[in-house]
Amino acid sequence: MDHAAALVDENALFAALAASADPDAPVPTCPGWVLKQLFRHVGRGDRWAATIVRTGQPADPREVADGRPPDGGLVDWLLGGPQAMLDAVAEVGPDTAVWTFTGPRPASWWIRRRAYEALVHRADAALALGLDFAAPAERAADGLSEYFDLLAARKPDPDEPALADGAVLHLHATDDGLGTAGEWLVRGTGGGVVWEHGHGKGDVAVRGPAADLLLAVMHRRPADSVETIGDAVVWERWLARSGF
Repeated sequence: MDHAAALVDENALFAALAASADPDAPVPTCPGWVLKQLFRHVGRGDRWAATIVRTGQPADPREVADGRPPDGGLVDWLLGGPQAMLDAVAEVGPDTAVWTFTGPRPASWWIRRRAYEALVHRADAALALGLDFAAPAERAADGLSEYFDLLAARKPDPDEPALADGAVLHLHATDDGLGTAGEWLVRGTGGGVVWEHGHGKGDVAVRGPAADLLLAVMHRRPADSVETIGDAVVWERWLARSGF
């Protein structure tokens, strides 16, 4: 997966929605937000990540340079975000360790993170505007894997685990050609989760196109928008407890 190309492409699709959107339209999947806040969040987030890459240290998103779109220049400002990100990674080197909210990671980690941030928020914008959302199956599947990586790195919560110890959630993307990259086994352990690609029996199996699975896992579509086989309570509890 070329994450740099995915970042540029997702950002361009997102910016295209911004070109004709009512900035004050509410975003149902981001309660309390309107579209102008969503657009600013993504554009500022790219520059925030670029600042982190350049310094190697955490940064206050409210203080990053060029953190607000100029009057009448929203689309160009959004389109400039990925280049700022890619330039920063090129400057320090993709393998240079930098700060992330999951611990030190190679600078290139942020390219993948920002690509899927743009993809999910593109879905938010499309849903707010009543438009269809689509994403390439390979990209959506990798986005799911990236999200499971984030969850696996999160501090365990033994009081309200997303999965009980030993419980297994099996997700299966129905798109052609994904192979094992389109199947995930997520297991509860010690209040946290571990995951791997593969086919196996789970307490619940969740099936659908990769893009639909991604949006359901990311709480952008209802739990019943994808097919479930087995204990649906495990799936519903997972969704209730796995958000950021």
